[in-house]
Amino acid sequence: MVAAQGILTARGGLTSHAAVVARGMGKPCIAGCSDLRLDAEGMHLGGRTLREGDFITLDGTTGRILLGDLPLVEPETGADFETFMRWVDDARQMRVRTNADTPHDAQVARRFGAEGIGLCRTEHMFFEGDRIDTVRQMIMVSGAYQRLTAALGKVNADLERLKGDAEKVAALEAERAALEAELEAPARLFKGALEALLPMQRADFVGIFEAMDGLPVTIRLLDPPLHEFLPHTDEEIEALAGKLSLPVADVRARVMALREHNPMLGHRGCRLGIAYPEITEMQARAIFEAAVEVTRRGITVLPEVMVPLVGDVNELRAQESIIRRVADEVQQATGVTFTYLVGTMIELPRAALTADKIATVAEFFSFGTNDLTQTTFGFSRDDAGTFLPMYVERKILADDPFQVLDREGVGELLRIGTQKGRAARPTLKVGICGEHGGEPSSVAFCHELGFDYVSCSPYRVPIARLAAAQAALRQRSQ
Repeated sequence: MVAAQGILTARGGLTSHAAVVARGMGKPCIAGCSDLRLDAEGMHLGGRTLREGDFITLDGTTGRILLGDLPLVEPETGADFETFMRWVDDARQMRVRTNADTPHDAQVARRFGAEGIGLCRTEHMFFEGDRIDTVRQMIMVSGAYQRLTAALGKVNADLERLKGDAEKVAALEAERAALEAELEAPARLFKGALEALLPMQRADFVGIFEAMDGLPVTIRLLDPPLHEFLPHTDEEIEALAGKLSLPVADVRARVMALREHNPMLGHRGCRLGIAYPEITEMQARAIFEAAVEVTRRGITVLPEVMVPLVGDVNELRAQESIIRRVADEVQQATGVTFTYLVGTMIELPRAALTADKIATVAEFFSFGTNDLTQTTFGFSRDDAGTFLPMYVERKILADDPFQVLDREGVGELLRIGTQKGRAARPTLKVGICGEHGGEPSSVAFCHELGFDYVSCSPYRVPIARLAAAQAALRQRSQ
């Protein structure tokens, strides 16, 4: 997607992964073209067969696919636009942030009037350059590392409990020595990969903090399941085995072991950080060391660390303790102090319903309405494109809930979560970072609920600013 000038997919929809990422990059994307068919001959569409080297032109606004390399015009904004947007900003109350993962995206969004970053997805950084190989090294040994670490922890607990039994203690000490020897190689590779990733992540955050000088930056910790980073074809698996000097069979077995029947609800989000706390520690250290570096250069940094997919307050509490410990260590080691927040993305119904408990730990909520819509309706956003247009056409649903926020169901969870959260913590900052953050009627609903901000893709920031102003003016006129 980074190399592409446009994206065309046969499956998916407005909020499928391809569409979300393309929107953030400002690239045209047509997702879910059901008439598209790919095979060894080429791409079949509209009675034509197109092959490598043939040109098509995509109109991402209308969804039209045009044959040939048509002349394009770069859109421009003029003085009238700037004047109008100043009137807009004078009228609105809600802040508008952006979803941005790179300094370039952050700079684009800031030119469009974004007042911070509401969602920085750290996993996208892992695909940059050669660092994906380092990530894959970490994943390949993570299973053995986790298994042996857990076994060693159990042996140490048993040793503490059976101090008076010399015979059992001797057997346990022998078992501990064997486990420590077996753990040495996986631990070295796992921790070595994290040590290699640390300066890369730190440099990423430095660039984003520079672009957002003086504005808040919400950084989501690693969210997708680990299998998304691994190769899938035989050729890719063989290439990775060669790079890591591992048997092809071992790499293939690890890839198979990490596959899940329903990865969207599987081992992802905060569950990864709980299983592998070292990942959370590395990411937190990269964030805070970057904060120190830019602070020393006179840049004002306001990091907000967001823990994803929390369903129970104890999940957040476990991750928060790591984040705060690392923040203290970095400040003590450098002598530089900084202000930061720890919060969570509310994207599961249970999180919204238990928001009063979660808010005892979280300093901010960011509603991830893409996943919250999926988990509330039981729809897969990557597959719903096959039936949602029919639902809207037959008026089963008034709108596609991935495009326009469902106020009765998902919206009620936003209301409950906000009310319960602020009842427990009156200073709780509340925002939205799903794609609904750039849809006018959804922005208006967030204004009604008293949200502090909405966050959307960089190129939708002006729309969100206008929608927030219109919502404020409507409220004043009532």
